[in-house]
Amino acid sequence: MGCFASTPKDSGGNRRRPGSIGEVSVYVPGLRIPKPVDFAQSLGDHLSKNIVERLSALRTRIVVMAGQEGPTITRTKRKSATQHGGSTLADLQQALEDYLPVVLGLVKDGCHLQYKVQFVWVNQEDDAEETAMSNAWYEVLSVLHLMAMLSLSQANLLLLPRTSTDGYQPKVSEESRRASVDIFLKAAGYLDCAVRHVLPQLPAELRRNLPVDLAEGVLRALCLQALGQGVDIQLGMAIDSAKATLAVKRRLACEMVKYWQQAQDNITNLPLANGWGEKHRHFVKWKYVEAKAAAYYYHGMILDEGNTEKSHGMAVAALQAADEYFKESKKLCEAFNAAPPLSRNAPLWGTMKYLSEKIPKDTSSKVRINCDLYSYERIMETAPTLPDFALALKPDEYQLPQVDASWRTENVNGIQTAPNHIKV
Repeated sequence: MGCFASTPKDSGGNRRRPGSIGEVSVYVPGLRIPKPVDFAQSLGDHLSKNIVERLSALRTRIVVMAGQEGPTITRTKRKSATQHGGSTLADLQQALEDYLPVVLGLVKDGCHLQYKVQFVWVNQEDDAEETAMSNAWYEVLSVLHLMAMLSLSQANLLLLPRTSTDGYQPKVSEESRRASVDIFLKAAGYLDCAVRHVLPQLPAELRRNLPVDLAEGVLRALCLQALGQGVDIQLGMAIDSAKATLAVKRRLACEMVKYWQQAQDNITNLPLANGWGEKHRHFVKWKYVEAKAAAYYYHGMILDEGNTEKSHGMAVAALQAADEYFKESKKLCEAFNAAPPLSRNAPLWGTMKYLSEKIPKDTSSKVRINCDLYSYERIMETAPTLPDFALALKPDEYQLPQVDASWRTENVNGIQTAPNHIKV
């Protein structure tokens, strides 16, 4: 069923971490890096030289690119074009997409070859520096995770404010915002596929021994936070739109709270206490509280439209809660940035730029009018319940690709394989 091994964190220097990752709009908890594999030694007696060399070439390309760029790719300095004309992110993503259909041949129809190769990846969030498993589904899972992390890295670059040509404050273009939503959905699709179609293929023992980077809770949390950040972008665009009503903005803010709450629930009991993992926990907590500030603000503004004393009182309570959550979110943001590797805030834009001005102002005016000043505990006790909305944003329907055509005429121990889809 495949063996596994984990290397303690103090055993060597394969895991390279930057001291600082610069400005962060989208948190990427490091990139897991593959280590070289000798396919000829493991598969030379079972497969043709052609398929073995193809597997080796495709994976070596990933090993080299990820090894060179992985430790720096999460930093926010934009990469220059490579000799092939594309960005580092795009080239590595393409290399993974080229490799996946070929490596899937090892698991087709329960092929015994899935246990022949020991795949080794360097972890980022786990205490163990690296994890080796003799199961090709572990390799598929690792590839999907890396594809998702590269997508989140791409979204982060798109959402870093740029100095505008008109001389005003740095901002993110509408084109970049719309493109980032598509990328968030793509990343969520990779992770959703990993959880629903790849994890179940691994035996229970191997699933228990996966690094925390690939734990089901972390994969689900990453999927949910991609969706949560997608809704955040939608809310920012609604704020900029004269046609978007308060009801629309409240719904988006309340949905954002649910995504981040579920993300936090998925990692609450996981051992994310090592470098990138601890910073990951800080990020989710910060964004969850920030989302609650937005939701209570819009809920309060709608309640204030009521004509009764009760509705005005509830509006004040909601706005006070929004103000407290906003203050708390700033402290959590500082804790996130201070956690290693160090990071810093990008210039405010979008949802939080607007709310950082509106929440203190509107809360102050409503409280002054109603003369209700409460302690933090009293504010949280009296805050009205947020409305519950169904979550609208869903991951892309990503499916594992068809097994590469090079496997069609391949003989595995004398038995010719058939061209078909992976059965999951």
